[in-house]
Amino acid sequence: MFSKACEYAIKATIYIAQQSHQEKRTNVKEVAKSINAPEAFTAKILQQLCRENILESIRGKQGGFTFDVTKQRITKIYDVVCIIDGESIFTNCGLGLHKCSSDNPCPVHDDFKIVRENLIAMTQKYSFYDLAVKTENGLAWLK
Repeated sequence: MFSKACEYAIKATIYIAQQSHQEKRTNVKEVAKSINAPEAFTAKILQQLCRENILESIRGKQGGFTFDVTKQRITKIYDVVCIIDGESIFTNCGLGLHKCSSDNPCPVHDDFKIVRENLIAMTQKYSFYDLAVKTENGLAWLK
């Protein structure tokens, strides 16, 4: 459902959140390896998340990416999805029709409306702090 870039962004953000819980900074190479993503593509995604003030990047030998714990608690999956894929994933027609609406529905309009509503609810439910804790406790995995 999400683009590959969005999937990598979510996984990378969770990984950086985990590292930040341990007060560690992580570099692009580590992030890419931990989420099985191409390094250059990961770098581009992380830059975008830094520009949008989700992550912080510190240059230099002791540098790397961090994700403030306070920000982790308020940043939801929804926020990253909107940054990477845009809000259209939550509003567009399930069949890709441009003029689909309640007044002019596609054949799956009513069913897909429920899918979209559930997707919005799920992405707004979990913060990156929640997701990092789940993976740290072995209740979920990134690979």
